Amino acid sequence: LFNWLVARRTGGEMLLRVEDTDLERSSSELVENILASLRWLGLDWDEGPFYQMQRLERYAEVAQQLVRSGHAYWCYASKEELDAMREAQRARGEKPRYDGRWRPEPGKALPEPPAGVPPVVRFKNPKDDVVAWDDQVKGRIEFANGELDDVIIARADGTPTYNFCVCVDDWDMGITHVI
Repeated sequence: LFNWLVARRTGGEMLLRVEDTDLERSSSELVENILASLRWLGLDWDEGPFYQMQRLERYAEVAQQLVRSGHAYWCYASKEELDAMREAQRARGEKPRYDGRWRPEPGKALPEPPAGVPPVVRFKNPKDDVVAWDDQVKGRIEFANGELDDVIIARADGTPTYNFCVCVDDWDMGITHVI
């Protein structure tokens, strides 16, 4: 509703994207309910709907570019390893987060990838400085990069994550405002 209102008030365009990469929580029935609800409310869109599952090739291309440029990396940590790591962190009173065991660093020797463990792709978040932006409602928002994790951008089965897809889509579609 707010996206539609702002687009119509400012002469912008309303693009409709269906963020359907979470296969466990997405179905054609749910998508049809969303589209029918928007139509029932009288909310129209200028472009789309765009389905993320139809853009998998583009996301794989960008993920590979990020790996090649050193901005992302393959992570072979198993679910069991990650669960144990986070449990130990909680027991020590620490914030549970990925410990960077597969993060390439200068002078760090990584082990051979384990056989039979399909890797995920993690974004190599900078460790220093801050990420900041000016929000039109809340003003300046900043997060220390050291507080952020190396997030997964592609799952072990190759499907991209929502947070990665929306960034690629925003860039490709020239999105100027996210509401």
